[in-house]
Amino acid sequence: MMGHTHALSGAVAWFAAVPLIGMTDMTALRLPDIAAGALVCGGAALLPDIDHPSATIAHTYGPITHVLSRGVNAISGGHRHMTHSLFFVVLAAGLTEGIAMLSDIAVQVFVGLLIGFALRGLAIGVPRRRIGSAIVNAMVNAGLLGGFALLDVRYMWIGIAVGLGCLVHLIGDCITTEGCPLLWPSLANFTVPIVPRTGGRVERFLVTPLLMLAGAVLAYYAAFPYAAQHTFLRLMS
Repeated sequence: MMGHTHALSGAVAWFAAVPLIGMTDMTALRLPDIAAGALVCGGAALLPDIDHPSATIAHTYGPITHVLSRGVNAISGGHRHMTHSLFFVVLAAGLTEGIAMLSDIAVQVFVGLLIGFALRGLAIGVPRRRIGSAIVNAMVNAGLLGGFALLDVRYMWIGIAVGLGCLVHLIGDCITTEGCPLLWPSLANFTVPIVPRTGGRVERFLVTPLLMLAGAVLAYYAAFPYAAQHTFLRLMS
């Protein structure tokens, strides 16, 4: 799957999960939390591709993420190995919770990284201008972080968002012909080849539009559940 598809799938998964998260005693999700969670989960949905030096995530922060990507690629055994497994989903969620317990500053830095990944995945920037795109990304990122801080977003849900984002990335890759080694260190690939080629017509003209439609509907339901239910009942009547 392409970067924008992964980022969209992460946001859609977050909107779908909001009603379930809101039912727990962990936290009450407000509109700012829902918006921040969509960006964080969308950014986390790109994390497994940190093992691919040519992926969207590897170029988000220039040499920093590119060097990191090359290192992860060498350590994990290449693209679609360790970082494309259920082990990595648990590891990423657990490490994120650990970061959250360290300090609020550490959480803010990590959230900024994930939002940057999401913005890059969604192609927020200047077409065909890497430096210009990086500047736009940084400005939008700073504005969002500042806004979330003013709105008192606490990120108590960040571990769930990161784990969910990583998980939907694996699901997205498992519906391609390449599949994923979900039970790594076993390299047996799990695949249900619905999408024949990454970046092909099925992804561009079917998967992406469906994700955008689902995202709009689920975002409306997550933000305004009672109004959404009323609208649904009116449409069904």
